[in-house]
Amino acid sequence: MPNGLHLVGSIPLENADAVFQAVGESIGAHAHRVPDGETGNRISWLGWQNHVFEDDPNFDYITAEPDPRIESTPEWMRQNTWFTLKDGVDPATITIRPLNYAKHAIESYQTFKAKKDAGIINPSARFMVAIPAPFNILNSVVAPTDRIRIEPRFEDRLFQELDEITSAIPHDQLALQWDCAHDMQAYDNARKTYFDNPQDGLVERWIRIGNRVPADVQLGYHLCYGSLGGKHFVEPKDMGAMVDAATRVCAGIGRSIEFFHMPVPIERDDDDYFAPLKNLKLRPETEFYLGLIHLADGAEGTRKRMATANKYYQGYGIATECGFGRREPETVAKLLSLHSVSDVSAYGTN
Repeated sequence: MPNGLHLVGSIPLENADAVFQAVGESIGAHAHRVPDGETGNRISWLGWQNHVFEDDPNFDYITAEPDPRIESTPEWMRQNTWFTLKDGVDPATITIRPLNYAKHAIESYQTFKAKKDAGIINPSARFMVAIPAPFNILNSVVAPTDRIRIEPRFEDRLFQELDEITSAIPHDQLALQWDCAHDMQAYDNARKTYFDNPQDGLVERWIRIGNRVPADVQLGYHLCYGSLGGKHFVEPKDMGAMVDAATRVCAGIGRSIEFFHMPVPIERDDDDYFAPLKNLKLRPETEFYLGLIHLADGAEGTRKRMATANKYYQGYGIATECGFGRREPETVAKLLSLHSVSDVSAYGTN
């Protein structure tokens, strides 16, 4: 049987209250961590961060290069604008505007606490805040020539918001998940970075943002290949790059890591995909979740993928491939039910 379940992040319901209610009624007794769903305009994941740069007197607009998946991407999710520093602006002197991750997290925690007090959510569950690692927003929203220039200021703002979150929410009630999509794609040579030595630079950044989370707040990484337009930016050929990245982060970080999540494409139930898991070296405390669940083939497809995964790694938990955000709200209940103990217990390990 799988070792627990994980909710990756975005859930396209009306608001955090609806997300916590739906999770509580379906799998709330078994979820270790519960996200607020990243509802409203946050469902776009990165696009809503345009507000940070819009009308900022330090930045101009330029037209963004079109995303390769433009035809499969809904208009509301397309990043059509990049922001660039105006001529003469010294990046060391600017202050990045509030990102509003702290604002939403603090508001959602109050709803989470109320649901927990009402017995709807497992008393031992933590509220999970999912935030894109800085590389993702810089790589999506900022003009290429300015990404490295404003990265220190952007990290300063993000860490300020992290401090606000961890000051307002009890640490024993909190988990922080860094979402790593553009950066994981770059680690696997599918995107360019704005710095030299891409893999070393990405590991350095993942470790830096991980070490910045207080030691008594749970820390996790969602290694992702994106789901813009409902499909990966590039399909991983196997789990080798993810295994290598996670192993390096675990070896270099200065604190505990409570969990890693890695995706499994729907068509991959073959040995070649899972074989690199033999080389995965996590920390003793680290839970590991495989994104095996897909709505399109349900429990049967999950069983097939698990049967192969079991040959190469034991003691993992299960999750969806990515967040729920790019799907119709009416599909959420069925997808949640595929995480439930009644379904999971039927999967087996043979």
